[in-house]
Amino acid sequence: MITIYHNPRCSKSREALALAEQYSSEHQLKLEVVDYQKTPLTLAQLKTLHKQLGGPVSAMVRDNEAEYAELNLAQADDATLLQALAAHPKLLQRPVVTYQERSVIARPPQLFNDLMDT
Repeated sequence: MITIYHNPRCSKSREALALAEQYSSEHQLKLEVVDYQKTPLTLAQLKTLHKQLGGPVSAMVRDNEAEYAELNLAQADDATLLQALAAHPKLLQRPVVTYQERSVIARPPQLFNDLMDT
């Protein structure tokens, strides 16, 4: 199953969703689309996602959102960033695609193909 954490108002997220829909159809895979702003990820889900993504937690965070500055997250540690993501889903980078216990922030959307090719 492919899971995409999606924001329908984001053009890059819509592009990645189109790629995921095409791939899942061609390969007969189930596709789960999660509007993460309507269905926020729990702290446990965010920790799992971080492990699958690898790299720093800060890479998961949209630092151009007002909440980022309001919450003074520029120097925050990983635990604080994860809690901020759980409390403020708008801060999550998008789109995030998960397949077979691996994840990628599909920005640009073509990174979806890299995930599926590995």
